[in-house]
Amino acid sequence: MNRKLIRTTLADVKARREQNQHRDRANGNNGPGGMGQPRPSGQQPSSVQVRKRQPPPSETHAEIYYYKKQIDAHTPMVLVLDDGEEVEGTIEWYDRGALKINRRSAPNLLVLKRHIKYIYKAEERVPQMTRVEDSLPHPAET
Repeated sequence: MNRKLIRTTLADVKARREQNQHRDRANGNNGPGGMGQPRPSGQQPSSVQVRKRQPPPSETHAEIYYYKKQIDAHTPMVLVLDDGEEVEGTIEWYDRGALKINRRSAPNLLVLKRHIKYIYKAEERVPQMTRVEDSLPHPAET
Protein backbone atom coordinates (compact mmCIF):
# COMPACT_ATOMS: atom_id res chain seq x y z
CA MET A 1 0.00 0.00 0.00
CA ASN A 2 1.46 3.31 -1.04
CA ARG A 3 0.23 6.28 0.97
CA LYS A 4 1.20 9.83 0.28
CA LEU A 5 1.46 12.37 3.06
CA ILE A 6 -0.43 15.51 2.16
CA ARG A 7 1.17 18.67 3.46
CA THR A 8 0.17 22.25 2.93
CA THR A 9 2.84 24.47 1.53
CA LEU A 10 3.67 27.98 2.63
CA ALA A 11 2.20 29.28 -0.62
CA ASP A 12 -1.15 27.57 0.19
CA VAL A 13 -1.23 29.12 3.65
CA LYS A 14 -0.46 32.60 2.28
CA ALA A 15 -3.12 32.24 -0.42
CA ARG A 16 -5.78 31.27 2.15
CA ARG A 17 -4.79 34.17 4.39
CA GLU A 18 -5.04 36.63 1.49
CA GLN A 19 -8.46 35.22 0.53
CA ASN A 20 -9.72 35.63 4.09
CA GLN A 21 -8.37 39.19 4.31
CA HIS A 22 -9.92 40.07 0.94
CA ARG A 23 -13.29 38.61 2.01
CA ASP A 24 -13.13 40.52 5.35
CA ARG A 25 -12.44 43.79 3.52
CA ALA A 26 -15.35 43.13 1.17
CA ASN A 27 -17.62 42.58 4.20
CA GLY A 28 -16.49 45.86 5.79
CA ASN A 29 -14.22 44.34 8.43
CA ASN A 30 -10.55 45.38 8.37
CA GLY A 31 -9.41 42.27 10.19
CA PRO A 32 -8.15 41.91 13.73
CA GLY A 33 -7.29 45.22 15.35
CA GLY A 34 -8.74 47.16 12.45
CA MET A 35 -11.31 49.94 12.51
CA GLY A 36 -14.09 47.83 10.95
CA GLN A 37 -17.10 46.43 12.72
CA PRO A 38 -16.49 45.50 16.35
CA ARG A 39 -16.45 41.80 17.14
CA PRO A 40 -19.49 40.62 19.11
CA SER A 41 -18.58 39.68 22.68
CA GLY A 42 -19.77 36.08 22.28
CA GLN A 43 -17.63 35.38 19.20
CA GLN A 44 -14.42 33.49 19.88
CA PRO A 45 -11.13 34.55 18.22
CA SER A 46 -9.64 32.24 15.62
CA SER A 47 -7.54 29.26 16.75
CA VAL A 48 -4.33 30.99 15.66
CA GLN A 49 -4.97 33.89 18.06
CA VAL A 50 -5.99 31.66 20.99
CA ARG A 51 -2.60 29.95 21.33
CA LYS A 52 -0.88 31.12 24.45
CA ARG A 53 2.62 30.54 25.64
CA GLN A 54 2.88 27.35 27.69
CA PRO A 55 4.35 27.69 31.19
CA PRO A 56 7.58 25.78 31.86
CA PRO A 57 7.18 22.30 33.33
CA SER A 58 6.90 22.16 37.11
CA GLU A 59 9.21 19.12 37.30
CA THR A 60 12.54 19.27 35.47
CA HIS A 61 13.92 16.02 36.94
CA ALA A 62 17.22 17.78 37.70
CA GLU A 63 17.13 16.61 41.33
CA ILE A 64 16.62 12.99 40.26
CA TYR A 65 19.47 13.22 37.75
CA TYR A 66 21.80 14.73 40.40
CA TYR A 67 21.02 12.01 42.97
CA LYS A 68 21.46 9.26 40.39
CA LYS A 69 24.83 10.65 39.32
CA GLN A 70 26.09 10.85 42.92
CA ILE A 71 24.81 7.34 43.77
CA ASP A 72 26.50 5.79 40.73
CA ALA A 73 29.82 7.52 41.47
CA HIS A 74 29.66 6.85 45.27
CA THR A 75 30.51 10.50 45.81
CA PRO A 76 31.01 11.50 49.47
CA MET A 77 28.38 14.15 50.19
CA VAL A 78 27.75 16.54 53.08
CA LEU A 79 24.15 17.21 54.09
CA VAL A 80 23.62 20.33 56.16
CA LEU A 81 20.45 20.00 58.20
CA ASP A 82 18.09 22.77 59.32
CA ASP A 83 19.72 22.96 62.75
CA GLY A 84 23.23 23.32 61.26
CA GLU A 85 24.35 19.72 61.88
CA GLU A 86 26.43 18.21 59.08
CA VAL A 87 26.06 14.59 58.01
CA GLU A 88 28.76 13.15 55.75
CA GLY A 89 28.38 9.97 53.72
CA THR A 90 27.39 8.55 50.37
CA ILE A 91 23.82 8.45 49.12
CA GLU A 92 22.62 4.84 48.85
CA TRP A 93 19.10 5.55 47.60
CA TYR A 94 16.45 8.25 47.51
CA ASP A 95 12.73 8.65 47.12
CA ARG A 96 10.30 11.54 47.04
CA GLY A 97 10.75 12.46 50.69
CA ALA A 98 13.98 10.93 52.01
CA LEU A 99 17.65 10.05 51.39
CA LYS A 100 19.49 7.03 52.81
CA ILE A 101 23.04 7.98 53.71
CA ASN A 102 25.81 5.39 54.23
CA ARG A 103 28.46 6.55 56.66
CA ARG A 104 31.86 4.92 57.31
CA SER A 105 32.39 5.39 61.03
CA ALA A 106 28.78 5.76 62.12
CA PRO A 107 25.42 4.10 61.55
CA ASN A 108 23.58 4.66 58.28
CA LEU A 109 20.85 7.30 58.34
CA LEU A 110 17.51 7.89 56.68
CA VAL A 111 17.24 11.68 56.40
CA LEU A 112 13.96 13.35 55.47
CA LYS A 113 14.42 15.89 52.67
CA ARG A 114 12.34 18.50 54.48
CA HIS A 115 15.04 18.67 57.20
CA ILE A 116 17.91 19.21 54.73
CA LYS A 117 18.98 22.82 54.26
CA TYR A 118 21.46 22.09 51.45
CA ILE A 119 23.81 19.41 50.08
CA TYR A 120 27.31 19.64 48.66
CA LYS A 121 30.20 17.33 47.74
CA ALA A 122 32.63 16.61 50.57
CA GLU A 123 35.59 17.41 48.29
CA GLU A 124 34.24 20.96 47.90
CA ARG A 125 34.38 21.60 51.62
CA VAL A 126 36.28 24.82 52.34
CA PRO A 127 38.61 24.66 55.34
CA GLN A 128 37.62 27.07 58.08
CA MET A 129 39.80 30.16 58.09
CA THR A 130 41.33 30.88 61.46
CA ARG A 131 40.79 34.41 62.56
CA VAL A 132 43.86 36.49 63.40
CA GLU A 133 42.30 37.46 66.73
CA ASP A 134 42.03 33.77 67.72
CA SER A 135 45.74 33.15 67.10
CA LEU A 136 46.90 36.13 69.18
CA PRO A 137 47.26 35.64 72.93
CA HIS A 138 44.55 37.28 75.02
CA PRO A 139 45.60 40.20 77.24
CA ALA A 140 44.46 38.28 80.35
CA GLU A 141 46.84 35.39 79.52
CA THR A 142 49.99 37.55 79.39
